[in-house]
Amino acid sequence: MPADENGNISVRQFTILVFLYSVGTTILVIPSSLAEVAKQDAWIAAVLGVGLALLLVRLYSAVGNLFPGLTLIETNEQLLGKWCGKAVSLLLVFFALITASELLYFMGTFMTTQIMPETPIQAINILFALVVIMGVRLGLEVLARSAEILFPCFVALFLGLILYIAPQIEIRNIQPVFETGIKPLIFATLLFISVFSLPAVLFLMVFPVSINEPQKAQKAFYIGTLLAGIVLILVIASSILVLGADTTSRQMYPSYVLAKKINIGNFLQHIEVIVAIMWFITIYLKMAIYFYVSVKGLALILHLKEYRPLVMPMGLILVAFSLIVHPNIVHSNVYNKETWLPFVSTFGFALPLLLLAAASFQKKQKVTSSDQCSQGSE
Repeated sequence: MPADENGNISVRQFTILVFLYSVGTTILVIPSSLAEVAKQDAWIAAVLGVGLALLLVRLYSAVGNLFPGLTLIETNEQLLGKWCGKAVSLLLVFFALITASELLYFMGTFMTTQIMPETPIQAINILFALVVIMGVRLGLEVLARSAEILFPCFVALFLGLILYIAPQIEIRNIQPVFETGIKPLIFATLLFISVFSLPAVLFLMVFPVSINEPQKAQKAFYIGTLLAGIVLILVIASSILVLGADTTSRQMYPSYVLAKKINIGNFLQHIEVIVAIMWFITIYLKMAIYFYVSVKGLALILHLKEYRPLVMPMGLILVAFSLIVHPNIVHSNVYNKETWLPFVSTFGFALPLLLLAAASFQKKQKVTSSDQCSQGSE
């Protein structure tokens, strides 16, 4: 197979990658969007979203198992033809690269608004992009091992956040339940899966082809998605229970504000950095997967033996895109509410369905041609 580093990852590493990738940016930005639409019922939208996410994992598993030895880029050419498959694959590469640049924009914006306001966003983007470039250049195995090392750190910080914020929970903040209505709840659920589960289609670049035990990979996909969903439900519910739906909807980073509320005996306080560290871990791995897919995907399209020569040039493009993808916060918010859902649905929902339909059509054609051959021989 061209453009492959000839390395596999374990089922455990794949589970952790799926978990951290799915948590990703969702943990910091999605509570605000859901609370704005569904008010105190935002946690219900998250629960429904996790259920739909598991159905999407079933869809992705079906596509991945069509040709277990091929990546998504190669499957496109196999089922859609050489030129049509390449065109779709190029669009997929563009989607991965532009979304990676958007994540880099989120990182720069968060750092310059919350932690280092006097530092130019260009400096932050370049430094973070260098770490992503380094990880992708070292390969998928190194990224998976990094995730394995960082996973216990994330879990410890998350448990600490929930434990320390628990005394400030007020049940009345989520009452009355189901007051929002069906339409806002459905829209909030769609917003949730657009950030949480639809981007997981990019795992078809490594599932199951790069996993050392392909027969166990599907279960790992389910487990990673479910665990990430539980974490996000708890974060969203905690934000509403502690801050209230109105305050949560007005904040750009509700979970970060949530951590500011921690105060144990007037001694343990102002430890919101734990949420920042959690987010740095997840957004790094999510951005690295996006960038890895874009670089490796382009290498496969061009039939290059190695994807690494493309890493640095595309890294420069990544930084450039991150500075122009959103001119300001308002544009970013409007894009996330109006454009992102149809954009990601094209690749996360429509493309897998198209591939399954093409595979079914090819199978029927083969059956028909074999029947005609057998009739001719008679």
